[in-house]
Amino acid sequence: MQNPQVTTFTTVQLGRLVGYSTQQVRDLERLGVIPVAERGVNGYRRYRMPHATALRAYRAMAVALGPVPARRLMPVLTGASVEDAAERVDDLHAELARERSRVREALRGLEVAVAEADDVFAADDAMTIGELAQALGVRSSALRHWEREGLVHPLRGTASTRSYGSVAITEARVVAALRSGGYGIPAVSRILDEVRTHGRTGEVQRILTERLGDLTRRSVALLGAAGHLHDLLADRFAEEGLSVTPDR
Repeated sequence: MQNPQVTTFTTVQLGRLVGYSTQQVRDLERLGVIPVAERGVNGYRRYRMPHATALRAYRAMAVALGPVPARRLMPVLTGASVEDAAERVDDLHAELARERSRVREALRGLEVAVAEADDVFAADDAMTIGELAQALGVRSSALRHWEREGLVHPLRGTASTRSYGSVAITEARVVAALRSGGYGIPAVSRILDEVRTHGRTGEVQRILTERLGDLTRRSVALLGAAGHLHDLLADRFAEEGLSVTPDR
């Protein structure tokens, strides 16, 4: 029996092994998702087990992140140093956690806005553009853009300063959560108009609750991808003469 580490596959065989068509394998190789295959003396591609490992990792990442982000990430995981690759994987988990926090804050903001609709907002509780941008994890330029689009309505201290009261803070939290969920400016504007004009927060709450569910699905899918990513990086460790088992 051949050692699986030196077994080679044709394009057809590799596709069958991982559940992809021949054309998909070629396309993913062209996009850098898997390393470039060796060529046999007859000119045909020859793939090895690391190619299969990379394809399985990509497929699992596509479920967790979507095909486009996964295609962008895989060349880093297969081509960068192990340290850089591991850092990128850590960033994925951290970004999901940050996004979950943004959505929860938006939901809490809606609840507070409804509960305290008739309360007087203390001026001392207002936030500057820098404070709000930091709280949301966005750039100040994003808040200015949302203001120009009519999504967020800050107070004005002077001609050059902005102050965000309770309504503007809630608006910004909702916009940040919806934008990160893929909603375009027109859709976000329509949803906010419903809230402002009719006080209908139900649709926003439904969207944000579904977004939380999607983030949970992605987190679980990322855990499912962990085994394939481990195998992928373990191969890289071996190439660098390292061990994936921590020293004791």
